[in-house]
Amino acid sequence: MSVTQDGDKSGSVPHRMRRILRGPRPEKVPAIVGTACTFIGLVDIAAGVFPRFRTSRVHDLVEFLPGTLGPLSAALSLSVGVLLLLLAHGLKRHKRRAWQAAVILLPLGAAAQFTYRHSVLGALFSLALLALLLHHRKEFAALPDPRSRWRALANFVLMGAGSIGLGLIIVSAHPGKIIGDPGLTDRLTHVLLGLFGTEGPVSYSGSVSWTVGYSLGALGLLTAITTIYLAFRPEHPVARLTEDDEARLRELLARHGGRDSLGHFALRRDKAVVFSPSGKAAVTYRVVSGVMLASGDPIGDVEAWPGAIERFMDEAKAHSWTPAVMGCSETGGHVWTRETGLDALELGDEAVVDVPGFSLSGRAMRNVRQMVKRIERNGYHTRVRRARDIPDTEMEHIRQAAAGWRGTTTERGFSMALGRIGDPQDGDAVIATAHKTDEHTDTSPYGDLKAVIHFVPWGTDGMSLELMRRDRTADPGMNELLIVAALQASPQLGVERVSLNFAMFRSALARGEKLGAGPVLRIWRGLLVFLSRWFQIESLYKFNAKFQPRWEPRFVVYRRTGDLPRIGLAAMQAEGFVDLTPPRPLRRKHPRPARPCPHITPPPGEHMRAA
Repeated sequence: MSVTQDGDKSGSVPHRMRRILRGPRPEKVPAIVGTACTFIGLVDIAAGVFPRFRTSRVHDLVEFLPGTLGPLSAALSLSVGVLLLLLAHGLKRHKRRAWQAAVILLPLGAAAQFTYRHSVLGALFSLALLALLLHHRKEFAALPDPRSRWRALANFVLMGAGSIGLGLIIVSAHPGKIIGDPGLTDRLTHVLLGLFGTEGPVSYSGSVSWTVGYSLGALGLLTAITTIYLAFRPEHPVARLTEDDEARLRELLARHGGRDSLGHFALRRDKAVVFSPSGKAAVTYRVVSGVMLASGDPIGDVEAWPGAIERFMDEAKAHSWTPAVMGCSETGGHVWTRETGLDALELGDEAVVDVPGFSLSGRAMRNVRQMVKRIERNGYHTRVRRARDIPDTEMEHIRQAAAGWRGTTTERGFSMALGRIGDPQDGDAVIATAHKTDEHTDTSPYGDLKAVIHFVPWGTDGMSLELMRRDRTADPGMNELLIVAALQASPQLGVERVSLNFAMFRSALARGEKLGAGPVLRIWRGLLVFLSRWFQIESLYKFNAKFQPRWEPRFVVYRRTGDLPRIGLAAMQAEGFVDLTPPRPLRRKHPRPARPCPHITPPPGEHMRAA
């Protein structure tokens, strides 16, 4: 008898058949259970809502599901269906709390089967699913996600809206039993009153009124119970950088900060951090919609990166978060994929200008050169300084101006944004400002300040662009003016390289506009240009290209291709393009304007560009 490469003897049970007999792999059990809960939940809801479904040929299938006959069993079927739908996603994510709820719910469903319907098969089905959960209980060990009591409000709104919509279907699902011809207003009133357990204006013949009443009351009770539970359960706040974490990160950046231009952005205080066992490397991240989102390369010694990455993956596994990295370098991508088995996809390119080779001369820089000269002739001048060299009063006006010119209620940026300006601990940051004295200077809350750009340190000889803000009434070209001023001031500041914006899908845009580009590439470029109407894709690429930079590729690291849409949504939330958080009452949209700032004359020797 011969032996195959897999070690199977010919004539024995085929390998695939043996896998079937062994049952599903343990790591796939949560996905199977979650899918089963979704299907059973939908069938239970249909069984509780539509009377024809309960008496149709599907009746044999429904015999296996919790509660489907009579007014009380219809309400019970509806309740179990809704609860299973709520639990399905948590079971797929290995959540311990979802497992505990399902373990409690399934015996109750089995008891209801036997008590109300005397269905032995239905009870056995529930107990079989319970046995599967108990047998694979180790697969459901994920810790809860960060949460706050805002989720209770979101649950009340979503569950309330869903209950009203489903209630209208329940009220209208018995057309032959409705007495009279009630309109939409009467049906909606009946639903709203039924959710609170009272009778409405719609009347039915027979026992249908009891069925509808129990079902609406069950929906209202579920909405109330889930909202109360979410409101009064202990909070698990989102992790933040502690003072000790920030101090340790600054020590690592002081020794290894020159490796990655995004390194200083790890000091955002709305991120959490995991350190390697040796403490020589760290990975900072934020959890958004169940995605554990890191940005840039790990901080610290490259030799210690695997230890920090392992801690990152352990934390993701403990909470069943989806791990992802946005904007890592090619070196970082190699380490991430080698140590974790994740995959990498080129996301775009970072524009880096080498200061020694920068010049406004030449045909390629003609447009920038003319724009800068024109703005200078209009009376603008610039100042480029380290943050620690700016007086506190002027820094406060710069901070107020940056907030007032933001244009949105939320601060955008995550992977290449620090989220603050003028912090005392960020004294090495570089701030370039544009000024012009005119008739509005004395009355403006920001004095003669017209534009601000902010750079964070990139090691000891570089800086990375973090923020660009300008007065909407200022002349066009303020950003170009200040970037040129910062590049020309860099030698006096000891800066040899400057990282500008990140251009997403830059290579596709560049190759797609070249002669001889194929049809697929042209279609892809056309789609990117179309999306640029809402997102700064093509405009950022063209803006960066003005300064003749070198392009450094950046990558997204992900686990499965199916995770990419979820990671993309989480990244857009983190960057501030999508806001799914509930509105905060009485939140001030813009900071209170500062008192007028007088025109400030620079001290002797300070770098200044003027017309």
